[in-house]
Amino acid sequence: MMNKLKKTLLFLSLAGLLAFTSIAPKIKLQSGDLLFREKSSENISEAIDQVTQTSGSTHFSHVGLVEVTDSGVVVLHAYPDGGSCIVSLNEFLHPKGDSVRVIAYRLKKDGQKAISAAIQKAHSMLGKSYNFSYVLSETVHYCSEFVYLAFAADSVFKLEPMTFKDPKTGNFPTAWVEYYQKMGIEIPEGKLGCNPNGLAASGKLEKLGEIQ
Repeated sequence: MMNKLKKTLLFLSLAGLLAFTSIAPKIKLQSGDLLFREKSSENISEAIDQVTQTSGSTHFSHVGLVEVTDSGVVVLHAYPDGGSCIVSLNEFLHPKGDSVRVIAYRLKKDGQKAISAAIQKAHSMLGKSYNFSYVLSETVHYCSEFVYLAFAADSVFKLEPMTFKDPKTGNFPTAWVEYYQKMGIEIPEGKLGCNPNGLAASGKLEKLGEIQ
């Protein structure tokens, strides 16, 4: 009787493990994958998501480019604290020690040929300061601009007129008004640019899932 009970418990344990594995498989990242980080509690993160949503399903405020190296997985990205830089996967997943949801996307088969050149281009942009104005530049870069330029030679992504207006009210959110007032420049409404939600909506990408 005891042996039968042990076998039953073992079977149920294995079945549960297999079920969990089938529901939430671990994603094996590849060079060229894009990691989209959801909005955080920072005012600018909330402001970015508020005016750039392409659907109700994504709330991204940051994006980075994956490179798999001999020493592990790293992420190339442009961030206010370090400009265009390389960080470990763990650092990208836990900015300032916090945990945020990160969703991985991968270029579809037709776009895979662009990855090698994109990684090289991304490395050539490292060390540049962060582009706080969000106006396209050759000398400083913001996160989605960094990714766009990495793949620009193969026209993977497109630029679109930027808007900083709340789609619900048609007005500029206070956060953006104050942000550009402090910079002493006009809000670059209508200028060509890109954003994380827009990149994620590209038909050239496929969603892999959340990185655990």
